Amino acid sequence: MRIRWRAGLAAAGVVFVLAGCSAAQEGKSSTAADSAGSGPVPAAPQQGSGKAGQEKVTAPQPGATDRKLARSARLELTAPKVTDVVAQARGIAEGAGGYTGQESTGDELATLNLAVPADKLDGVLDQLSHLGSSLVKRELNTRDVTEQVIDVEARLATQRASVERIRALLARATSVSEIASVESELTSREATLESLEQQRNSLAGSVAMATVAMTVRNVAAPPPPSEDHSGFLGGLAGGWHAFLVFGGGLLTVLGAVAPFLLFLVPLAWLGRWLYRRRRPVGPAPEPSEG
Repeated sequence: MRIRWRAGLAAAGVVFVLAGCSAAQEGKSSTAADSAGSGPVPAAPQQGSGKAGQEKVTAPQPGATDRKLARSARLELTAPKVTDVVAQARGIAEGAGGYTGQESTGDELATLNLAVPADKLDGVLDQLSHLGSSLVKRELNTRDVTEQVIDVEARLATQRASVERIRALLARATSVSEIASVESELTSREATLESLEQQRNSLAGSVAMATVAMTVRNVAAPPPPSEDHSGFLGGLAGGWHAFLVFGGGLLTVLGAVAPFLLFLVPLAWLGRWLYRRRRPVGPAPEPSEG
């Protein structure tokens, strides 16, 4: 009995050990499969630090939202009186807060350049287009100068820093040769700085003020529509017009002859009077015998 009991205990232990080993192997295999399928889990980047955070947050580029646009327009009009259209165009530009630039005006042709605020260009063009008798051409051009403005501003900052460094060197110069050399370099860099400032001001002016080039040509006014002169009233009107024309012509002739009559009439009367006085008196007629 003891032998059987011991043998049973041994068999039960062996079975228990085998079951534990198989469970452990299954757990390891499942863990390895999970690890192979999912792969390594990357650590979450901390906010405000690390390369990942810097790549996600990008500062906006200068001028990305505020575009710098230089606008210009060209108009060509025809009008029966050129000077009137030029005067009206000048008044429209001044009323919008602009001014007149180069101008050349004649009876047959006029050219003028107008400068108006860029935000009022569309309204000014609408008003100018209705001047004169007809609109021949209307052009509108828009040029993006954002990159030029950014480039000039960057070069200005660099050039200012360069000028300041040369001035610092000039303050530390001791010998005459050093002072002359540094002053020459400072003059050259200040000239470059002034040139860049002029470019910046020119770009700012082209963005703030738009230009309008106008050309006005003279054309003859259209003839008035002909009236209908048929019927009795038409004949009466035609006769009255002819009478007025005849009377006007007659008065014109009388007016032209009147100065001569002032001299001819007295001379004719004087000549007739002299002729009557000098004419001899003939013999009286003899009485006839009965």
